[in-house]
Amino acid sequence: MASTNDLKNGMVLDLDGQLWSVLWFQHHKPGKGNTVVRTKLKHVLSGKVVDRTFNSDTKVDTANVDRREMQYLYHDGDGYVFMDTANYEQMTLSEQVVGEGKDYLLEEQVVTVALHEENPLYVDLPTSVELEITYTEPGLQGDRSTGGTKPATVQTGKQIQVPLFITNGEKVKVDTRTGDYLGRVG
Repeated sequence: MASTNDLKNGMVLDLDGQLWSVLWFQHHKPGKGNTVVRTKLKHVLSGKVVDRTFNSDTKVDTANVDRREMQYLYHDGDGYVFMDTANYEQMTLSEQVVGEGKDYLLEEQVVTVALHEENPLYVDLPTSVELEITYTEPGLQGDRSTGGTKPATVQTGKQIQVPLFITNGEKVKVDTRTGDYLGRVG
């Protein structure tokens, strides 16, 4: 149990049996009445973001979320197999837990896996990854009808938009939050 006065960004709350992560909070004292705490909460499993206001000093349940560094090993058809880098134990995560992250996972990549009571909640990827272009059409100089970009497929099978000068076999940096091209890798 914690008070709404003790909230911090990143803290995970257990509200009505649902886990919510605190993205933002602000103490607000209106002209009349009691102080309230305004929050922006993100549902841990679905990613839905909601605004919620609490009275000051309200008691809320906190959830103990364990964040572990894990190395991605392989996809076995049923799920994604990860190894805990601290004790070398393996854990298979479902496609729902990995979510959109599957488009950016490379074998041997280290990510953070959030667990609540040993149940995996989500996979936290680095903000950008380096991926190799496996297929893209040659870019025609002077073709600006698409704003200077063309579709390209990266080694995980994800299709992204890249500038016309990118060719097959090049490594590019990709933002894991948006899927945007960030630049070439030397």
